[in-house]
Amino acid sequence: MPYRRTLLALLGPVAGLSIYLWLNTSLGDEIAITAGITLWTAIWWVFEPIPIPATSLLPLALFPTFGILNANQVGAAYGSPLVLLLMGGFILSTAMERSGAHRRVALTMVNLFGGNSSRRLVFGFMAAAALLSMWISNTATTLMLLPVALAVLEKAPDKRLAVPLLLGIAYASSIGGIGTPIGTPPNLVFREVYASATGNEIGFLTWMSWGVPIVAIFVPICALWLTRGLNFKGSFSLPPVGLWQIAERRVFIIFSITAVAWITRSQPFGGWSDLMGVPSVNDASIALLAVVVMFLVPDGKGERLLNWEAAEKIPWGMLILFGGGITIAKAFVESGLSQELGAFLTEQATLDTFFLVLAICLTITFMTEITSNTATTTLMLPILAAAALAAEIPPEVLMVPAAMSASCAFMLPVATAPNTIMFSTGAFPIKIMVREGLALNLIGALIISALTTWLL
Repeated sequence: MPYRRTLLALLGPVAGLSIYLWLNTSLGDEIAITAGITLWTAIWWVFEPIPIPATSLLPLALFPTFGILNANQVGAAYGSPLVLLLMGGFILSTAMERSGAHRRVALTMVNLFGGNSSRRLVFGFMAAAALLSMWISNTATTLMLLPVALAVLEKAPDKRLAVPLLLGIAYASSIGGIGTPIGTPPNLVFREVYASATGNEIGFLTWMSWGVPIVAIFVPICALWLTRGLNFKGSFSLPPVGLWQIAERRVFIIFSITAVAWITRSQPFGGWSDLMGVPSVNDASIALLAVVVMFLVPDGKGERLLNWEAAEKIPWGMLILFGGGITIAKAFVESGLSQELGAFLTEQATLDTFFLVLAICLTITFMTEITSNTATTTLMLPILAAAALAAEIPPEVLMVPAAMSASCAFMLPVATAPNTIMFSTGAFPIKIMVREGLALNLIGALIISALTTWLL
């Protein structure tokens, strides 16, 4: 194993140097260097000879060294407002988990769907997972719902329930993240790359007008597919919702106000930021202010809603990965690599839009079965932006489906954290996940392609 890891570690710089030598004579030094660094980073992201966050430091170190970006540009990428928004979102999610408010919301939704049939039970859990993962990470959503699901399965009279229920929670947790800009990191990657490529911002409400319909259609279809063999009708033992505790209510209120502030910041009619005369406020500002409030508000038990011991446990490595991706996107533009890629792909972009989008969705979906979805979108979205601009079509037509498809890898346990968590229960073999996931990969690509082509 150490020998293999050493070979994989060497593969990155060797491949990077090779593509540099190949491109240097025809495209120039800056483009060749950018391509070489990007390929090196991509190979290490895929094969992980070192941890992904450590690999994400390569752009920080190498682009300024070779003069592709200056220190200020790199610093602005790693400290981007979207990195700060992601950090704020992670900490808010931690407060939600610490109070237990998210579990209360989930149980309320499951009980609303009722527990008088296997199919309705799965639908209830999936609806709860999708709703929660719009606002907190899909990992946290899955981990929170898993013990509840296992408690139900332990006393369930339907012995065929386990696979649809566990896979349903995992898949709905991934699909739900499509609904909001903060639901999953690829959505934020899109917003940053789109802003860099066009100079325009995609508003919170605008993204939701694309993402929520996808979630609203895909989750029920996913549930119908997974429960196609369930016919049991009868009662299930569901955990009681109980009374809301003080901390849960306060966290839920703050989180709800934060969500409304995000949604209405710039829309409609300029949003409250224009109305209040603060047009420069951004989503990161709102998130970080909410975090500060969480640290101030008492939990009713002599402590605060959030403390640093809980907050510091957020996935800091994901922030570094996101910053590295933004840096690569900036380097593509500054070096001229985006323009070259766009010119190369212009001919492909003249295909029928639906089939082009479908090809992109399938490519991204199956790539993210074996690679980080954030790393994949980080590499692909700048290329798609350049191709769209060169072909004189709106960049969002290609970029939005790609970003959404990065959340739709359902076949392998390594594809997403929810898949890994549910597979680790030992309730089903990998061939079951591959069989169910392959069908949903294809269904998801078709749904995203059709709806985004229509909505955009």
